Amino acid sequence: MVKPFIRNHQYNLIKKQVNLLQQTANSVSDPKVVESVRFSAQSKVVEAFPEITEDHKQSLEKIAALRTSEEFQHYLHALKPYMVEISQVTGKQLSKLFPKIKKLKAPDFTTTDYRYVTYLGWVDIATNKMFIVYHLNGQWVGIEGRYTPSNKGVCFLCNRHEEVALFTAVTKWKPANASPDYYKAIGNYMCVDSAVCNKNITDVTALELFAQKVLGNRES
Repeated sequence: MVKPFIRNHQYNLIKKQVNLLQQTANSVSDPKVVESVRFSAQSKVVEAFPEITEDHKQSLEKIAALRTSEEFQHYLHALKPYMVEISQVTGKQLSKLFPKIKKLKAPDFTTTDYRYVTYLGWVDIATNKMFIVYHLNGQWVGIEGRYTPSNKGVCFLCNRHEEVALFTAVTKWKPANASPDYYKAIGNYMCVDSAVCNKNITDVTALELFAQKVLGNRES
């Protein structure tokens, strides 16, 4: 029985390393350079999985032996059964995540392939709001914030140059001696289109840190 262990952002990282290795193998004549890229790709892929079985590690390490276009594609295809499908979120759950919003306008996520999801996100232009729903520590958490359109820029989540907006959320954390009207807003530029971001993101560190700050799990 296949036990999934690859999350969406990790699969994106693998694809990125596979594409880099394939481009290098096809365009660079110096074998030492190619072998260096092979070693680097293998190391980065394995490092993205700090806790895996030896069998899974051996499956990932096969990236260093790829030579032909067919082998590159077969490698990626063979890893798909190992992708983790996170639990689906229902409309009722979304309403509970954002209880202060009486008429939540969220997309229909019933047809979403949750293997290729790191987070769910959408924009409500009518209210200038942006929403993030992320599966953190085994449960869904929701973050809402102000949406300010911008031009092309680097998304703080996927670190790619895309169409972004300034997403500003008020943190729930307060100092022990804070006044009743104390508040602190945290803002970052992120992809307007969450589907694009989910295809690009290779690391969830920034996302989880942002979520922890907004939800009040840490001060900074």
